[in-house]
Amino acid sequence: MSDPAVRVRIAPSPTGYMHIGTARTALFNWLFARQNGGVFILRIEDTDLERSKKEYEEDLIDQLKWLGLDWDEGPIRQTDRLDSYEKCLSKLLKDGQAYYCFCSKEQLEQERQAMLAQGFAPKYSGRCRSVSQEEAKKKMEAGEKAVIRIKVPDGKISFKDIVREEVSFEGSLIGDFVVAKSLREPLYNFAVVVDDEEMKISHVIRGEEHLANTPRQIIIQRALEFSQPQYAHIPLILNPDRSKMSKRVGDTAIREYRNQGYLPDALLNFLSLLGWHPQDDQEIFSLKELMKVFDLTRIQKGGAAFNVDKLDWLNAQYIKKMTAKSLAKLLGVKDTEQNLKIVEATKERMKKLSDFKEMAGFFVEVADYPPELLIWKNSTKEKTLVNLKEAEKIVSAVISDDFSKAKLEKALMPSAEAAGRGDMLWPLRVAVSGLEKSPGPFEIMETLGKKESLSRIAGAIQKLSG
Repeated sequence: MSDPAVRVRIAPSPTGYMHIGTARTALFNWLFARQNGGVFILRIEDTDLERSKKEYEEDLIDQLKWLGLDWDEGPIRQTDRLDSYEKCLSKLLKDGQAYYCFCSKEQLEQERQAMLAQGFAPKYSGRCRSVSQEEAKKKMEAGEKAVIRIKVPDGKISFKDIVREEVSFEGSLIGDFVVAKSLREPLYNFAVVVDDEEMKISHVIRGEEHLANTPRQIIIQRALEFSQPQYAHIPLILNPDRSKMSKRVGDTAIREYRNQGYLPDALLNFLSLLGWHPQDDQEIFSLKELMKVFDLTRIQKGGAAFNVDKLDWLNAQYIKKMTAKSLAKLLGVKDTEQNLKIVEATKERMKKLSDFKEMAGFFVEVADYPPELLIWKNSTKEKTLVNLKEAEKIVSAVISDDFSKAKLEKALMPSAEAAGRGDMLWPLRVAVSGLEKSPGPFEIMETLGKKESLSRIAGAIQKLSG
């Protein structure tokens, strides 16, 4: 299905490094645009001049590119669109839909406390509604500071949300809210409405935390006689303990997962399952597959718990599917025959790319280990020595030119079955790796070669002999 009228956007503020939640929102918007033949727009909401930083904007762009979520228009920066906001604010003031408010912080706090004391939800009293435009002009010329408030009509503000169905708010509880600090300093809710109208946004797919902003944005849309996009508010991403994830926490930044060695395809696959469920039990999806099956109506309402074990499992599946050559390139390892053997022997156990150095280090140099590590469970030192010497004898007989995993397995397994698999293969694996956990002994020996394998087995025998 192709619908060029479908226009969606990802609109992050560059006030921090790209967060997991922003990445998931970008993914859902990107999928919806691609499956409908629509347009995906990147908008940078940088009107918070104090907190917005260039390094954060660069990070947002870099991480979207790394994830493969390409955009069709943008990046469009709000700071380049101040003329549009000024024009729309001026219209609201001229039409009497908005007004200048001169109330001080102290006055507003007194009003707030008085309403709370009476058991009411605090809202602005409307004190400055009666200030005429002429009077407002004189006040500002005299140096009085003012903000711009929009007049909020009484009555319900209802809209249909694709995820949450019918949603209603009571306008009388909102009160006249601030939409700008000045004609060229719009606040978030106002700038978003103008942007969405001028960019012809058809669907606003965003986090649940924006649900409370929606009635305010609809009030602004109606005052400006703008069209209303369709909304879909997706559930929060929660920590494993069900608390809210914060984008101020470093380990939720995409750059951190990238540095730890997660693959972009695995991360996207994981993010797609945070709050969305396919019709069947399939868990591993390519982006192309997600484009076919993704459905906004299958997004859940409840929060989605972030399970790092699930992410690790998914990432491991993607690593296993990679060729040794492709994986070596990602790891920054030269694709020599020896290195490719090391990568191949290690990738089955890797959860993240960062695991490689620790897991593969023993191929270069076997670490020192206690003699007791060579002994399998309830076996004995004497029995282990016998089995290691038998293994050394068998390995010595294998021809160097055919020192392969298959050949080694064929030569050693009859003796291993006779002695007990654990009793022979455990000490052999520890001897060639020096580790409690490592790939199997046959993979390791094939990679090390005959000479190094025999050297390490001899070292283990000497260590155990004491």
